Amino acid sequence: MSAVRQDAWSTEDDLILAEVTLRHIREGSTQLAAFEEVGERIGRTSAACGFRWNSCVRKRHEEAIQLAKQQRQKRSYLRKVSMPHVSAVAEADSDVREKAAVEEGITIDAVIRFLRNWKSTYQEMNRQIKLLEKGLREKEEELGQLRTHNEQLSSEVSDAQTDYRTVNDDYKTLIQIMDRARRLASISEEEEAKPRFKMDANGNLERIE
Repeated sequence: MSAVRQDAWSTEDDLILAEVTLRHIREGSTQLAAFEEVGERIGRTSAACGFRWNSCVRKRHEEAIQLAKQQRQKRSYLRKVSMPHVSAVAEADSDVREKAAVEEGITIDAVIRFLRNWKSTYQEMNRQIKLLEKGLREKEEELGQLRTHNEQLSSEVSDAQTDYRTVNDDYKTLIQIMDRARRLASISEEEEAKPRFKMDANGNLERIE
């Protein structure tokens, strides 16, 4: 296992990394194998080489990478023409190894991007949670005020119903009193309208006006 160097990457280290990685791409090898070879040569881990390639060196050699891929395709085509069955198997194996290398090479960058995005998302979620909590507190206060107002209205309605029943009972009592007074007045008038008689000295009935 190669030692892990703590010093910064030099221009020579970057050139070795680019040269070896491009050669592996041209030959149909994997980037992981290239990173391991570079690590052995300059005394770094393959993970450090992969991170350096994806974060810095790769961006400076985009055209060379495309050219290396074209050369790899040309070599693959020539192998197919000369040995179609063997070439197909070799190409499939190369594609699998390249895919694994790409996945391995971008793991660190992907993790960094994921963590940054998650940090931003987490902060936004916290902000939204605080806003929701504030809104909830305001709604709870509003609900408390509405409950108090509802209790006041309920009390007023209850008092109004009580007053209505009292007034209604008084009105019924008044009607009964007026009916009784009307009946008594009618009886008095009838009694006054009846003729009254008295007996005179001779024993005859005499009407009293």
